[in-house]
Amino acid sequence: MATYQELLAQKADLEKQIENARKQELSDAIAQIRSLMSQYGLSVADIAGKAGSGGKASATKGSKVAPKYRNQATGETWTGRGRQPKWVEQALASGKSLDQLAI
Repeated sequence: MATYQELLAQKADLEKQIENARKQELSDAIAQIRSLMSQYGLSVADIAGKAGSGGKASATKGSKVAPKYRNQATGETWTGRGRQPKWVEQALASGKSLDQLAI
């Protein structure tokens, strides 16, 4: 049966082997990616999706949404996304509907 110190030494050796294997696999993966990028004439921007890849999520991410509801008294607006503003909550509590607040 192995002693505690021997097991710790084995663990340290295995961790080194794991790290070396990881580095080698990452290096191989990067080389393969660079080869494919060269073969197909791709750039980093193409890979990152910043060159107009047409992806729906990236095309709408960060874009402004038009307001759907307006407070007639103050002119405040709300897009209908996220938490309801206090003026919407108060209007709904007073018996109004969202349809009545719609722009």
